[in-house]
Amino acid sequence: MAGDKLPSTRPGVDVEITREPIGVVGMITPWNFPIAIPAWKIAPALAYGNCVVFKPADLVPATAHALSQVIIRAGVPAGVFNLAMGRGSVVGQAMLEHPDVAAISFTGSVQTGRRVAQACVAATPMKKMQLEMGGKNPMVVLDDADLKVAVDCAVNSAFFATGQRCTATSRFIVTEGIHDRFVEAMTERMQRLVVGDALKPETEIGPVVDRNQLDQGLSYIRIGQDEGAKLTAGGELVKRDTPGFYLEPTLFTEVQPRMRIAREEIFGPVAGVIRARDYEEALEIANDTEFGLSAGICTTSLKYASHFKRNSEAGMVMVNLPTAGVDYHVPFGGRKGSSYGPREQGRYAEEFYTTVKTAYTFNLNEPYVPRSKPKEQGQAPA
Repeated sequence: MAGDKLPSTRPGVDVEITREPIGVVGMITPWNFPIAIPAWKIAPALAYGNCVVFKPADLVPATAHALSQVIIRAGVPAGVFNLAMGRGSVVGQAMLEHPDVAAISFTGSVQTGRRVAQACVAATPMKKMQLEMGGKNPMVVLDDADLKVAVDCAVNSAFFATGQRCTATSRFIVTEGIHDRFVEAMTERMQRLVVGDALKPETEIGPVVDRNQLDQGLSYIRIGQDEGAKLTAGGELVKRDTPGFYLEPTLFTEVQPRMRIAREEIFGPVAGVIRARDYEEALEIANDTEFGLSAGICTTSLKYASHFKRNSEAGMVMVNLPTAGVDYHVPFGGRKGSSYGPREQGRYAEEFYTTVKTAYTFNLNEPYVPRSKPKEQGQAPA
């Protein structure tokens, strides 16, 4: 870790700015990336000298145990890394209330994230917090886009990992000139997607994680139909020899920006197409959301790509790339309701996992000169 040495406004005084560990960090992680998300939290926490209490999601205890074994076998001293299994309402709450836990790094839903934030502020002493929550990520497709690139990006963003990614695209905002061709190409491509056992090499779309997630996806499909959106592809349960909660990748068209399926996070293989007149309207629709995690644009125009990068209200912007898929050495995080606190990953992680100390030292070999002479009796103030 690097520090700074800065001149003081007072002669003979040196100023040093250093970073130190914050102490014990509690980590509450989700089920959808049970190795990656804990790893990119735990690694910098340990590297910057902290201790860790890791609480994984209830659905993925075996993965958390395997990762913990790797960390312990690597030689981490006893007590520096700790795995705590259990319900969030019990184990997570204990972490939020314990006075020796100095900070909480959380990834999960907006509703739970808000409760975590309230608990961190109400705790004694108050806890530092880092919250990564939901997304309703847009992908803008302009008339000049390469259609194949746009469809490849769209299918990857919306349906790979069964749409169970906070960075997944669930809103395609497509301008008039390419709208019909995009929908036709998307529908044709979706019909060729292979849904099945995730361990089989030919499978492209695996099952959703559990019955609750399946019911949520089916519920939003019904909501979309009730709101007047057109179910263009998918939307049905899939039966396979291997047990699982299989749902066809689903695409709605004729979606309006105020519909629930265009505003609420679904977290499954369900997406909608919103028609826009031009780039300006597409940008307005893209930014019209309480979330701000990831956003994408497909275009061959440097003008529009550059403008979108500057004016998209998202923490991460992709040009001719899926909205999902990130590098681990660069900052990860969003704006608005998607994120709160310092960024994750890369050198930016030090903002969360360290605390800043400023130290002043007077050089005894130099005469000390006060800022101003003491006032003499009757002297007017300077």
